[in-house]
Amino acid sequence: MATGGNAIRGTRVGAGPMGEQDHGFHAERVAVTYWDALGNETVRFFAANVPDEEIPEVIDHPHSGLPAGRDKDNPPAVAKTEPYKTHLAYVKERRTEQEAETLLEDALQQLRDRRGEL
Repeated sequence: MATGGNAIRGTRVGAGPMGEQDHGFHAERVAVTYWDALGNETVRFFAANVPDEEIPEVIDHPHSGLPAGRDKDNPPAVAKTEPYKTHLAYVKERRTEQEAETLLEDALQQLRDRRGEL
């Protein structure tokens, strides 16, 4: 079976010539370069009409995960991560030892009253 010279095979109807530039409006944009502590560079594009104070000073670098800033010679430092706090650690921050003993004694007394023990 011989195939004909079908030039539009595999293209969408109405697609137009390849590389046509009239599809849509391309807004003006500005490129902002960010660097992380390892010297990795990334570029983000923002609309040209966005005020400079709305463009973030620090972003997370997409590859290293480190914070990245606009100043190549002075990149932002890695934020110190605090260890995970347990529920007990938070309770101890809010209560003194004396308050904890009082609360424990009250709770035990309520439990004894419900069970009928003295």
